[in-house]
Amino acid sequence: MSPLLPSRPSRRSALRTLAGIGSVALSAAASACGPGGQSADETAGEVAKGLRMGAEWESHARTFMSWPALASVWEGDLPYVREDIARLARTIAEYEYVVMLARPDQQAAAQKACGRDVEVIPLAVDDLWARDTVPVFVEQDGDLVGVDFNFNGWGEKQEHTHDARVGRTLLPRYDIPRRKAPLVAEGGSFETDGEGTLLITESSIVNDNRNRGRSRDQIEAELKRTLGIEKVIWLAGVRGEDITDAHVDSLVRFTAPGVVLLDRAFPGMPADSWSRAADQAKAVLSKAKDAKGRTFEVIDLTQPDPDRITGGGGGAGSDDFVSAYVNFYVANDSVFMPRFGDRKADDRARSILREHFPERDVVPVRINTIASGGGGIHCATHDEPGRPVGRVGP
Repeated sequence: MSPLLPSRPSRRSALRTLAGIGSVALSAAASACGPGGQSADETAGEVAKGLRMGAEWESHARTFMSWPALASVWEGDLPYVREDIARLARTIAEYEYVVMLARPDQQAAAQKACGRDVEVIPLAVDDLWARDTVPVFVEQDGDLVGVDFNFNGWGEKQEHTHDARVGRTLLPRYDIPRRKAPLVAEGGSFETDGEGTLLITESSIVNDNRNRGRSRDQIEAELKRTLGIEKVIWLAGVRGEDITDAHVDSLVRFTAPGVVLLDRAFPGMPADSWSRAADQAKAVLSKAKDAKGRTFEVIDLTQPDPDRITGGGGGAGSDDFVSAYVNFYVANDSVFMPRFGDRKADDRARSILREHFPERDVVPVRINTIASGGGGIHCATHDEPGRPVGRVGP
């Protein structure tokens, strides 16, 4: 594992837009279809009744992941982050089918690294953040639809020309209709219980770098129409201190309707924007009710001791490193959580996840280079709902 490179533009700290016309092109592409967001090759018209965004713990057909492509982003850490991604893909493939998206000229190397139980397909991508670039899947009267949220490099902070087109290039391979959303957002922005409740940070979507001129009420109405959501619970988040503007999937996650795990800093750490955002989220959730009228049970999921994180890059004092256990991924018969090397904290987090997912294997995976880039296991995966397909395991 390589040491953390503080100068590398990671997802969490890179608030500079990469040079070139790519970000301008992305912004133009996101608005090309006008406020309604429809074009000839997409599902047109208003969303009909019978629309539902499912919970992550429901059955998956497959998991999508992306092979990190750019040395310009990862610099000397590129081989190490590829090791992390390959390890994660192989581990998930023991439980459900994994499809890795890789640039055609990198497909063979990705296949060798990931092994025979992972399908690697040639599809141009820029980086590993499949949660944000693969369309958000919803059910329309029992049929699957991919909602493309017009990825624009987290508010044009980085150029991701190929990642912005993943919705157009991926969905036809699986005969999944594509609906272009009337908003700009990322999959990591959304957390749902599958029963009509959506958690979201205001900082990540009510933001001029994604949805200029749109009010929170306007955005909420569009989310309800686009995702089949009945109630949106707004959390403040954090603006301008990480590249995502504080996605909800590193703050609070459902484990069941009415039950959430909340990210908490290691005890004794000084208060900062992130701990204050967690305090605000807890205050909101303690008073809120979900779409079915239930109050929330909120359980703290505490981060590891920064000085005990092992594997390089962990305890270097960098603001880039995401040490949130809540960035876990629920797959078929399994939950994948980060293993940071603080044995006491790792064991405690695993115990909490086992308590909330008692019928699933809770599998720790080492992902320190992914974490040093500002993300986690959830950020690097994207579930397709449906009946499991393909051969799984040896």
